[in-house]
Amino acid sequence: MPASTAPAPSAIPGTSAIRVGIALLAAFAFALSYDALRQMAVAIHIRGLLTYAFPLVIDGFIAIGVGALLMLRTAPLRSRVYVWALVGAATTTSIWANALHAVRLNEQSRHGEGLRLDDVTVGVLSAIAPLALAGAVHLYIVIRRQPAARQAADTTPGDVASDATDVAKVHVPAMTPHDQLPADVSAERLSLARSAPLGRHGRASRRHIEAIFREKDLTIGRVEADQLKGLVQEELDAAADRPELGAEAA
Repeated sequence: MPASTAPAPSAIPGTSAIRVGIALLAAFAFALSYDALRQMAVAIHIRGLLTYAFPLVIDGFIAIGVGALLMLRTAPLRSRVYVWALVGAATTTSIWANALHAVRLNEQSRHGEGLRLDDVTVGVLSAIAPLALAGAVHLYIVIRRQPAARQAADTTPGDVASDATDVAKVHVPAMTPHDQLPADVSAERLSLARSAPLGRHGRASRRHIEAIFREKDLTIGRVEADQLKGLVQEELDAAADRPELGAEAA
């Protein structure tokens, strides 16, 4: 079957402009927060050039942490909770430092001329910069990942056949008895792995196994996916060597 001629998702009009806009937003938000945090570094008696590193430790960790959360979206829950806790602590610290900086300056300039705001308003508005930084990094990574995700979702059976064997309807026989499964392998999850389409040359595919788990809103790590792939492939090999066993299992 010929491959689909639909335009690639990456060709969506405006995508590049949105990426540039998000990158600029992140840069400006970082600059605003950086200025406040560097002044706080001076106030807490960090000396010399190290005052320039202090904002990088806080806001830089937020940016890296947001990226790590997206990379670990299929990791075990406790790992994701740990990273969320670290990112939350860094974001809270940045917001608190930005707000405290703005409030203290506001208190010192109450008697000056021009527009004067109350401390609560000043504190809330100063928190926009670190929040915008975290949000911009998240949006940028999501948008960069979206074309690949859409391409996989929009792939037709013909596209699959171009680089893999389309065997979504082929039943992988359950050749491994439950009492012979490794201790850390669930029979239910192995059964789900068997339902995943095979990859190239009719072999088990870790990527397809991970995809079938995500369709069921289940998390799966790479180590487990590789283990399930190995078990499914062993069953396929056994069925190929002894066709009568495959027929009985079916």
